[in-house]
Amino acid sequence: MTKILVVTGDGGESYEALYAVHRFQEEGWHPVVAAPARRRLNLVMHDFKPGWDTYIERRGYGLEADFAFDEVNVAEYAAILLLGGRAPEYLRNNEALLAITREFDRQGKWIFAICHGVQILAAAGLTAGKRVTCYEHVRREAELAGATWIPEQTVCDGRIVTAQTWQSHPTFYREIVARLSGKAHAARP
Repeated sequence: MTKILVVTGDGGESYEALYAVHRFQEEGWHPVVAAPARRRLNLVMHDFKPGWDTYIERRGYGLEADFAFDEVNVAEYAAILLLGGRAPEYLRNNEALLAITREFDRQGKWIFAICHGVQILAAAGLTAGKRVTCYEHVRREAELAGATWIPEQTVCDGRIVTAQTWQSHPTFYREIVARLSGKAHAARP
């Protein structure tokens, strides 16, 4: 069974987290949620409202973390998914998570990031020379870390697939499923 490490923490986007877990289960894969500690996480909901320059935030659903970062064995997983929300603001400073993310890269495994998840990729040093997309307000952070920002919902560059926001779910998960099932050529409409 394909195991996917799903990374989030307090302040993570609840729709992104729950959608990922359910979508992977739908494929018959095993999503494993990892966070700084093994406990129930406090997620948030972000929405886009007319007249606002950025998203608004409300309390979201909770989600149990299956493992703490220091319990993760990268060899057990086919891919890592770095979720967005506010969690990456502080997760990008977690040395254990950065080491895990770099190890996925070193082992040539799939790395997926959505929204603010690119902040973790940038902090891990994995965006230099890459084409990525992300939420527009963290674009500069990706570019300062050496990435080229592409204004598309989903962007693939080698073994890294990035997406802008939860509004990118249809294209993002189409790409993820195609890559993990070995059908990457069929992913683009």
